[in-house]
Amino acid sequence: MMHFGDKIVPAEFPELKLLAWNRNPVRPIAPDEAFALYERNWRLVDADNLTPREQLLIRELTDECGHGVMLV
Repeated sequence: MMHFGDKIVPAEFPELKLLAWNRNPVRPIAPDEAFALYERNWRLVDADNLTPREQLLIRELTDECGHGVMLV
């Protein structure tokens, strides 16, 4: 990942933090795990509340983990 490294901390991204409700949000997760959370639960993401930083994260995860495609 160009900007976010090989570990993502859900607590740093408001929508991802909500998707990770059943785990410790300060525990870093792998990029593919973060991408899977977004992809599986996209219907729960409030796209209007995505910060620019979280939008960048989603774009990078989609490019790297989803090979440019997010199945939502």
